[in-house]
Amino acid sequence: MRVAVVWNGDRTGVINRFGQPCSEEYREGAESVEAALREGGHETLLCEGDKELLARLEQFMPPDPQARPSGMVFNMALGIQGECCYTHVPAMLEMAGVPYTGSSPLGHGIALDKVITKRLIRDRGVPTPNFRVMRRGTENTCDLRFPVVVKPRHESTSFGLQLVHEPAQLRQAVEVIVMQYAQDALVEEYIDGREITVALLGNGELEALPLVEYEFGGHETRMVTRDAKEVAVAGPHRICPAQIGSSLATMLRDISVATFRACQCRDYARVDFRIDRSGQPFVLEINSMAGISMSCAYALAATTAGHSYSSLINRILDVAHTRYFGIGIPKAEHAPIRHPT
Repeated sequence: MRVAVVWNGDRTGVINRFGQPCSEEYREGAESVEAALREGGHETLLCEGDKELLARLEQFMPPDPQARPSGMVFNMALGIQGECCYTHVPAMLEMAGVPYTGSSPLGHGIALDKVITKRLIRDRGVPTPNFRVMRRGTENTCDLRFPVVVKPRHESTSFGLQLVHEPAQLRQAVEVIVMQYAQDALVEEYIDGREITVALLGNGELEALPLVEYEFGGHETRMVTRDAKEVAVAGPHRICPAQIGSSLATMLRDISVATFRACQCRDYARVDFRIDRSGQPFVLEINSMAGISMSCAYALAATTAGHSYSSLINRILDVAHTRYFGIGIPKAEHAPIRHPT
């Protein structure tokens, strides 16, 4: 089958440089995903998710005479600029009638708004740390207990993450978020305890891959920073499967599925938890565009479950194909050819 891997490696393909630029950058991933798809027997194209995207896709996967899509997109596009960048390429693909992996614009939009996520999951009885939304840092903290974590409302990958121990430090922390990211700050209680992430795969019947724990050891800051999520050597040691009791593991899986459903995610995602000293889990957030490079926690969970990297990537594609067409990818559609970018 024809599969276009869409990403954002070059940020120049826009009409104007206008609006908040996307903060995330690739360190690895798109080429590895394309190689895995080729190993799975697919005809591939690696292309930019920019203003030329639809023209490239129309040439690579023109519609057949019965108007059935002749290929799919493996979406890895984080966006270039503007609000809710994860939603931009999925919205283009929806308009053009091109099937793709991962969440819809709605799912990405919900998951990118940490405040909406927290309200939706609380409505389903899912525990999440107490929080406030702030713009100045002088707002009433009400019953929030310090220390608190301050972070941008709409960013991912731990951008802007700050730990604030005293109320006197809060104003400056909030101002940093507002000035640097041009958005509200989410201020939530810091949960002192273990950090565990749950990788989910599927749709109707979700598969929870083996749990991954971040072991902080002697680290002064017991939080998973941006670098720690992307590069294993930069942060705490990762343990998979996490060494936790079966009842807690079941609870984490059930809560993860409930979070996935509440946030309208599709195909795959990652849910991040804190477990406090009494064993109570709290959902920190859900990542609708979970990192799937070889060094990421998601890939570690999949490897522990018995997947090769290639089988994981091809499984995600197959899950998306089944969601669209009701069946997995026919073997006859596999044809290992690579198109130039």
